[in-house]
Amino acid sequence: MAAIEPSDLGWKLAADRVRASRVPVRRAGLDGRSLPFEDATFDAALSTWTLCTIPDPVAALREVRRVLKPGGGLHFVEHGLAPAEDAGVRRWQRRIEPLHKRLCGGCHLTRQTVDLLTAAGFTVTELDVFYEERAPKPFAADSLGVALSPRPGG
Repeated sequence: MAAIEPSDLGWKLAADRVRASRVPVRRAGLDGRSLPFEDATFDAALSTWTLCTIPDPVAALREVRRVLKPGGGLHFVEHGLAPAEDAGVRRWQRRIEPLHKRLCGGCHLTRQTVDLLTAAGFTVTELDVFYEERAPKPFAADSLGVALSPRPGG
């Protein structure tokens, strides 16, 4: 298994779990904008709370799509803009995002995960949108799901 992780601290924090994994995991890169793999290499990919900080998330997602086999799945859990019916939460997200980005390594609160995935050419086939328990809603709107890489002619 290949892992792309730009943060040395993140890699260090994951070290015990990586060692305990029954599947060998190697750090294969630092940046999702240019993955060191051939086209159509992987059956699946996983993105966990990363799209909020990537400078160009659509470019990174296109790169993931490039290395996925046709029909391959991108499994994701990401936080971002609250659901449309929560206009008050969205207003707060927009108000606090500039400071939040400065304090939290560039993390955007208002990115729309599904829009990013579809802009990169994925088709979202499974989606659950929810708030994390016991967390302030402006920071806790999550999307969990699967997006498929297109098949030729489809």
